[in-house]
Amino acid sequence: MDGFGYGTATPVTAFLTACLGGSLGLRCTARSLLDKRSWRGGWLTLGAASAGSAVWAAHIVVMLGFRVAETRVRYDVPLLLTALGVSVAVAGIGVFLVGYLGANTVTLSLAGITLGLGVVATHYLVLAALRIDGDVHRAPAGFALSVALAVVASTAALWVAVTVRGFRAALGASLVMGVAITGSYYAAMASVTIEVHGVPGGTWEGDSAAAQLFPTLLWPAVFLALASVIVLLDPLLVLGDGEWSRSVARHTPQPDRENPGSLFEPPARSGDGGPARHRAH
Repeated sequence: MDGFGYGTATPVTAFLTACLGGSLGLRCTARSLLDKRSWRGGWLTLGAASAGSAVWAAHIVVMLGFRVAETRVRYDVPLLLTALGVSVAVAGIGVFLVGYLGANTVTLSLAGITLGLGVVATHYLVLAALRIDGDVHRAPAGFALSVALAVVASTAALWVAVTVRGFRAALGASLVMGVAITGSYYAAMASVTIEVHGVPGGTWEGDSAAAQLFPTLLWPAVFLALASVIVLLDPLLVLGDGEWSRSVARHTPQPDRENPGSLFEPPARSGDGGPARHRAH
């Protein structure tokens, strides 16, 4: 069994994908907390879809490099797409918890656990979609390690994203999220063994694993690209909370205390309803 069929290309690409999507999900969650007047549900939905798509896409990328010497490898595509739906749904539970209940310790812990379990669930659903001429065995120790790594790293990334401001904090949170996703996958796969039976090389017919997996990555990749554009064009996320607030204040018209009237405002009225009289000098 070999998980690096394309060398370091697949783990590096998977890690970058996880960092990108994790960053988008965390930034959208933080965005919903920065400005209560914004469309909170929309930002949280975008964050859930971004994080869930990234978790799933990272797993698909690393599985592109998965090889078993004695048998062909194929996948149950409907089950893979089910894993995508589960990943987005579980990520949605996590980000909506923080978005609507606030960034307190209890909420962040629950959301971090939820996100971590979503990462692990996605991994095992993708692994369940594996079709080989043999049996897959999983050691409990690997499962426990993958859960612990995913939960701890997801909680840490979420806490940093919503409590610490600035570019460095955002970058650090995205890197931690990338570790949570890819690290959990490799921790789980390290304890997987495969018992091959039948004729070496297998007797499967149809498309190869790469031909099955590449088309499924198209739409998540397009979505993550569009989500990146939306986040990059948002002034609050680009400038930061403090700078954005100062920018809004600079561009908000202030009343003229010396001459409160203007061409677009009617003159002040006195208490009896008539025009206010100005004292002549």
